[in-house]
Amino acid sequence: MKANLLIMITLVSIIFTGCGENANKESESNSEENKNEMIVTAQLEYEIESKLGEGAFWNHETQELYWVDIEGRQLNIYDPAKRTNRSLPTPSAIGTVVPQTDSTAVVALVDGIYIMNTNNGELIVLSEVEKEMTGNRFNDGKCDPNGNLWVGSMHYGQDQPVASVYKVNAMGKTEKMIDSVTISNGLVWTKDASTFYYIDTPTGTIEAFDYDHVWSTISNRRTAVTIPESLGSPDGMAIDAEDKLWVSLWNGNAVARFDPLTGELISKIEVPAHNVTSCAFGGPDLDKLYITTSSFDMTEEEQKKYPNAGSLFVANPGVKGVKSALFKTKQQIIDDLIE
Repeated sequence: MKANLLIMITLVSIIFTGCGENANKESESNSEENKNEMIVTAQLEYEIESKLGEGAFWNHETQELYWVDIEGRQLNIYDPAKRTNRSLPTPSAIGTVVPQTDSTAVVALVDGIYIMNTNNGELIVLSEVEKEMTGNRFNDGKCDPNGNLWVGSMHYGQDQPVASVYKVNAMGKTEKMIDSVTISNGLVWTKDASTFYYIDTPTGTIEAFDYDHVWSTISNRRTAVTIPESLGSPDGMAIDAEDKLWVSLWNGNAVARFDPLTGELISKIEVPAHNVTSCAFGGPDLDKLYITTSSFDMTEEEQKKYPNAGSLFVANPGVKGVKSALFKTKQQIIDDLIE
């Protein structure tokens, strides 16, 4: 009897051990599958030889991607439906663009902020801020939820904190919001307009601020994310509907998604270009991520490996974005004051 009981216990032990091993193998297999699912590679969307593609901005009203070639001195308007790209030359390096109406956009050039007619390229000066600071040029910019342009400058030598971030409205009123900046880059707001996130590239961090929606001001600065040097340098940035941050990585071949509440890296989109500069959610459902790149600062080996560097890329990130605010017109400001 004891012998039979011992045999039965042994058989049960073998059966359950086998089940456990199979369960572990299945778990490992599922884990590997999930890991593979997180690896997304961006695809070539539009081949173009831009020098320093930047400033990706999705115009949800016209269903077009606005973007710039800073060193190529071009404002670009890309139509994904037709796969066509229309370029407008600028008299100096163009750091950013935000649409205003179907025929105007606010742009940041070397010597100030302008309203550009996107039909014929004509420019009207809006603000001459930093015109005399010849050691700086303007770089990335976005509009806050109230339709003011927030635009940052950068030091040409990239090694002195002498640049700033400014808030500019359609009347030309200009206010300094952040100082002691070296290379101003990504700017985004949460969908409830309570938090502003910002990147000064050499710091390797994403800073968070409380945003006052009534006065369009910021306070309570703190570090939300610290980006390891091994990932590359943080450049342009977008925000999704879950308030997670998508950061373009210069010298990093990727766009990385971070949780600003925990500082954790969630996932990456690999991009077949060495220097990834900006990104924007676009498409009718805001479920595509358009990505700009640069053909600068690459070795001969990297140039051979990434022949399409400088082109536009697109990826399916698995989440949706939110509509970015357009630049308000003077009439809209007047109407707001009357109300």
